[in-house]
Amino acid sequence: MSGGTAAFSARRPAPSCSDMEFLGREEGQSRIGGIRPSYQHDHHSRNDGHVPFSAAIPRQRLRRKVRCSMKKIRIPLMFALLTSALLVLLALSLGIGSVPISPGEILRILTGSAADAKASSIILKIRMPRVFGAAILGGALGLSGFLLQTFFRNPVAGPYVLGISSGARLLVCITMIFLLRLFSAAPFICLMAAAFAGSLLVTGLVLLFARRIRSMSTLLVVGIMVGSICTSATDFLITFADEADVVNLHSWSLGSFSAINFASLTPAVLIIIPAAIGAFLLSKPVGAYQLGENYARSMGVNIRTFRLLLITLSSLLSASVTALAGPVSFVGVAVPHIARLLFGTSRPLVIIPASFLFGSVFCLLCDLIARTAFAPSELAISSVTAVFGAPIVIGLMIGRQRRREND
Repeated sequence: MSGGTAAFSARRPAPSCSDMEFLGREEGQSRIGGIRPSYQHDHHSRNDGHVPFSAAIPRQRLRRKVRCSMKKIRIPLMFALLTSALLVLLALSLGIGSVPISPGEILRILTGSAADAKASSIILKIRMPRVFGAAILGGALGLSGFLLQTFFRNPVAGPYVLGISSGARLLVCITMIFLLRLFSAAPFICLMAAAFAGSLLVTGLVLLFARRIRSMSTLLVVGIMVGSICTSATDFLITFADEADVVNLHSWSLGSFSAINFASLTPAVLIIIPAAIGAFLLSKPVGAYQLGENYARSMGVNIRTFRLLLITLSSLLSASVTALAGPVSFVGVAVPHIARLLFGTSRPLVIIPASFLFGSVFCLLCDLIARTAFAPSELAISSVTAVFGAPIVIGLMIGRQRRREND
């Protein structure tokens, strides 16, 4: 045992003169051929700027380790940054307005120790329902857009672009016109049911066209045309509605979070949160479905049931938003793509909560701009979201066309 170890640990004998000549000839041939052996560390290899192969291996391994560690850190870091941005926007939205309220006063109002009844009423009855509504409904729109893009396998699919929000808006408008004649305010459950039915109706029409149309741009045009028809019918009904109903219908049809209160927000939350949890539980089937229907079947996914769940959840999410705040444009299209860019991944286990969180941040920011940009006048929320969302849709269309031309 000790002899074998000594034999293996013995130093290699120094090369003879013939060996040195052979190495010299090999070195000369390699220099002529432009290839330098990896074992050479003479002054030539240090001065000509070339890194020896043996020294490049540790650098490559180090770079891979850095990239892997950055990928591991990037996802929790982005979640932390978006959560921080959400909290900052919540604080800003509560304090900024026609009546500025300091952070200290807001804390006293929230703890119940404030003496100013006017400031308490503004925070608790006006701004807080609106801020929480913008955050929850924005998350619902972002998640609904991701589910629709998965369902149609189309990067520009979204509740507004495909006309789903317009269909929900049409039936909600019809319901409001008839219910407002009987009640002073339309019950949210009735509006929610009407919006859900309108969403499913337009989604069914788009699905019929999608079976025959494979072009993304053509399907987009079909969705826009269906949405335009629904919008024209809605405007027609508003024109011939009673004067008392026109004000409510017109402000709602433009899209705004201003009319949200806790009484109407509570049932919407009871619908959106379970739908969001259900979408998160579908993360693994969504990942398998993104790789193809055959692969999803091989993984045990029931395609019909899965597609039915996707369209039901996305319709519930978009209908909740439309019933409460009216149509909000381009959030469902833009948010999932920005989330993929920020997190550097397309895994549904990450993108589903990321789309909800970034949708909340996006709508809070747009609502803050809509309230304060031209105060005391207020912009429609769709006017602000379209400014940020429409260029993303255009960029996606141009990028897809360029990839087709290159292929």
